[in-house]
Amino acid sequence: MADSIMSKAATMEIPINSNGDTGSLPEDDSLEQDLQQVMVSGPNLNETSIVSGGYGGPAGGIIPTSSIKGPAVHYNPEYFDRRRGPVPGPDIRMKSRGASIPNSQSAGQIAHHTEPHSGTAIFISSHILEELTRGVAVEKLDSVKKWGINTYKCTKQMFSERFGRGSRTVDLELEAQIDLLRDTKLKYENILRLATALTTHFQSMVETQQALGDTFTDLSQKSPELQDEFGYNAETQKLLCKNGESLLGAISFFVSSVDTLVNKTMEDTLLTIKQYENARLEFDAYRSDLEELSMGPRDAASMVRIEVAQQEYQFYRDKYERLRSDVTIKLKFLEENKVKVMHKQLLLFHNAISAYFAGNQQQLEQTLIQFNVKLKPPGSDKPSWLEEQ
Repeated sequence: MADSIMSKAATMEIPINSNGDTGSLPEDDSLEQDLQQVMVSGPNLNETSIVSGGYGGPAGGIIPTSSIKGPAVHYNPEYFDRRRGPVPGPDIRMKSRGASIPNSQSAGQIAHHTEPHSGTAIFISSHILEELTRGVAVEKLDSVKKWGINTYKCTKQMFSERFGRGSRTVDLELEAQIDLLRDTKLKYENILRLATALTTHFQSMVETQQALGDTFTDLSQKSPELQDEFGYNAETQKLLCKNGESLLGAISFFVSSVDTLVNKTMEDTLLTIKQYENARLEFDAYRSDLEELSMGPRDAASMVRIEVAQQEYQFYRDKYERLRSDVTIKLKFLEENKVKVMHKQLLLFHNAISAYFAGNQQQLEQTLIQFNVKLKPPGSDKPSWLEEQ
């Protein structure tokens, strides 16, 4: 039946005369009914053949289609006109262009997949995301693996040194300078703690003198019989309070300078020393590992491991040498800076204390000017009334 329909369609549906006029041809209703039946049920492909040479071609151009599975045309009622036959919809137009559409997809799915850049963009984005995620995971895994191996070797070396079974690299001159720095830092921290306590106690004394002077002034106004005596004492306490504030400024400047030297300059050098000591431990760990491999067998696999160990040994040796040079330079600059800073601060501290307790106000003020000490105005440490709101 399908053969007769296709033959009838081939011979009667598209006859064209020399002028391309088909208006005079009679309309065949039976052909329209047969086409409707084919669109609903689909032709039997096992009994159908495709003519490759055009309509009316020779028999040699016929290609059997018994191996083709599935319907040749997808029926969509939305694009079917009972009078004109099937109207080319999105799915039929794609088949006319040679596009391959899976049998399980509907017209809506086909339209979705044929939208420009939609499916392709999603596929590429997910693929790139998957590759990036995999790359990050592999990188983290390698980093954790290297960290674990390095930690194991360094821990093994540390215990070997502690129990006297392993050797360590020692720079006697540098180690002596490092020990001296640590001892000096402890002593300077003690000076800083005592100077801070002196500042706190002296601040309390100055505040007490200020309150006592205010009380004497008030009593001199309310006690006519002792007005002169209260007035003398009020003036003395105010003068002592003023000189005390000058001394407080000098001591605070001393404390601030020592604090910077101890907690910033020395601490920065000790941080570099800590990195140097870690590098020394790593260097000795990989040196010991290379020595153990060198004393073992010399087969092909061992030679590969020795070569890798040699590269790692060279890397950590360079790191150790670089940090040792950094520590040497920083210790030298630290010593010069310490002498310069402490010479100035100790002179300031001595002159300010001596002038204050000698009652030499002029010398005390001259000391502050000489060392460029700025006094804070009274009440500057207290928050303003706007900040308290």
